[in-house]
Amino acid sequence: MAVACVVLVGPSAPSGAPFGKSLPVAAVRDVVPNRVMTWNICNPCEVSNVDRAAEIAAYAPQVIGLQEACVRDVERIREYLEILYGLVYHVKYGTVLRDWGRCGGVPWSPGAFGQAVLSAAPMTDRVHVEYPDGGSEDRGYMAVTTMVGGQRVRLFNTHLAQRRQEAVRADQTGVLAAEVARHDRAIVLGDFNAVPDAPELTRIWALAADTDPQCRPSPAGTCKPTTDWHSKFDYIFLRGITPLGHRVQPTPYSDHHLLHTDLGPA
Repeated sequence: MAVACVVLVGPSAPSGAPFGKSLPVAAVRDVVPNRVMTWNICNPCEVSNVDRAAEIAAYAPQVIGLQEACVRDVERIREYLEILYGLVYHVKYGTVLRDWGRCGGVPWSPGAFGQAVLSAAPMTDRVHVEYPDGGSEDRGYMAVTTMVGGQRVRLFNTHLAQRRQEAVRADQTGVLAAEVARHDRAIVLGDFNAVPDAPELTRIWALAADTDPQCRPSPAGTCKPTTDWHSKFDYIFLRGITPLGHRVQPTPYSDHHLLHTDLGPA
């Protein structure tokens, strides 16, 4: 029935909605073409993928980077986004673990866990890199090329080592920064597990700016927290791209908030 309703109602682009406003369900039939979101969806957590899909659909981003993502969960989220909201996404994965405890399955065929990117536009040139040292758990980054706001961009999605592993994160950002530096237009998003003035983020700040123009790696910066423990760990770094506005949205479905930004031209 839901699919039939989507066919009958047809598309209704939400791009005219004021920035930062969630969209009525009836209005969600297409993405906001210049909107990018990052979200650590928290695994293992007893959370409904219907609810996760509803959180994403409320803002209908063109691209979303997910961390702590089980492949089975991402597939269900994609299905709900299409069936319930008419939002159709391509998907690419950056798997770093096969973990039965986190992602289910059976011991001899556990679920895949890591990063994922959903994009309304096709993605090409996927790269998946595991960091040489993941710290207490395997970590890595993935990169794809896609269209955001009608412009071609290289998009990176990462999850750095857990807290109190500063030296490990410094090595990881060195690996990531070396690849980001090769691109004039890039979006670098994810859960960096570090506050803005953490020394391990220095190499990223040298290449890109946070989507929040008030957020800087200095005591004078004003950075909104993105976690339930009142720290900013989640970022959308922009290289060669101008932000038009951003929003941090707390959610009951993860210990990380949703962060999204609308982008302008270079």
